[in-house]
Amino acid sequence: MSGTNSKTTTANPILPGATIGIFGGGQLGRMTAMAARAMGYRIQVLDPDPACPARFVVDGCIEAAWDDAHEAAHLAGACDVVTLEIEQIALKSLDAASKLTPVRPGRGVLEVIQDRIVQKEWLQSHGFPVGDWRAVRSLDELREAIKNLGGKVFCKSATGGYDGRGQGKVGFRLGADAEDELRGAWAALGEHAGVAEKAIELEREISVLVARSPAGEVKVYPAAWNHHENQILAWSVMPAPLTDAMAAEARELAERIANSFTLEGILAVEMFVAADGRLLVNELAPRPHNSYHASERASVTSQFEQLVRAVCDLPLGDVSVVQPCAIANLLGDVWLNEDGSPRAPHFDRALAVPGVRLHLYEKHRPRKGRKMGHLSAVGATADEAVAAVLRAQESL
Repeated sequence: MSGTNSKTTTANPILPGATIGIFGGGQLGRMTAMAARAMGYRIQVLDPDPACPARFVVDGCIEAAWDDAHEAAHLAGACDVVTLEIEQIALKSLDAASKLTPVRPGRGVLEVIQDRIVQKEWLQSHGFPVGDWRAVRSLDELREAIKNLGGKVFCKSATGGYDGRGQGKVGFRLGADAEDELRGAWAALGEHAGVAEKAIELEREISVLVARSPAGEVKVYPAAWNHHENQILAWSVMPAPLTDAMAAEARELAERIANSFTLEGILAVEMFVAADGRLLVNELAPRPHNSYHASERASVTSQFEQLVRAVCDLPLGDVSVVQPCAIANLLGDVWLNEDGSPRAPHFDRALAVPGVRLHLYEKHRPRKGRKMGHLSAVGATADEAVAAVLRAQESL
């Protein structure tokens, strides 16, 4: 179930007892830190939020902005290697850190992925399949792109934007005023550069996580099947129900992308399975990915342990699925009544569903759309796992 080459040993492993730095202390940094601590590593993080979720499980936390190169160097100076859990790190901060210690993944990956226009151009120039799209840098360019792309279009800001932020769409509401939709989409982009993507008739959305070590060893996880609501991942299950041929094509595509980057770390490749059978690359994320939280229970090696192994140049772990697992995100809405007043979710009811576990991120101030945690459930099949996790979610 994995793509791999013959290299299994490294010349310069960073062994347990060393210190790992993480740019970002959100839930992904928190879960990476927990995996690293279980392996005997010390952890330092940098995050602008003084109450970030990772703060409670790490040895030290530097409160600083993503573009604070001085504090990035401060982090690196105390670490044997630095990785990241968010791609919005300023390149000057990466450069400052890399002068003092290895940063994995590095500038070559981030400077492509941070800008969606550059990312799309890079994928096309390297021969990877993407849907029809246009770069837009003005309202008039967006108007022209929508006309050329057939009217139904998704719009995404070139930089930033996550969980539906910085995104708009045109042509999906019957009877909508075309000019109003156009201006609404441009406003969603922050009236700055973005990409306009032709709507594709989908069979499903999947992601594939690939790990690559500095020594060149590669492991590719089986695909996860993802379901989104309001541009936010609602639930995900692995392994995805794909034909053997489609699963192999997805793994091979993810591995080629990682090797083209000479990746050091992990990379999630979001893909569309089109109704006509095409497999298209949507976006890339050079960090742990929401859709692979299920790997903590589905796989021999979780994505978080794999990131630690990859950046420390250790032999990569087995990515085989031992049992199907699904996750459902818990957004801040779960903690709020319809009028916005707080309420206590019935976690006891959710945990009464066989095979279900609760994962909370110690985030304060729940708000609508904010990821506060997730539920996971295992089952004999992917469908059983999804049914169990959704039943638990509904019981909240």
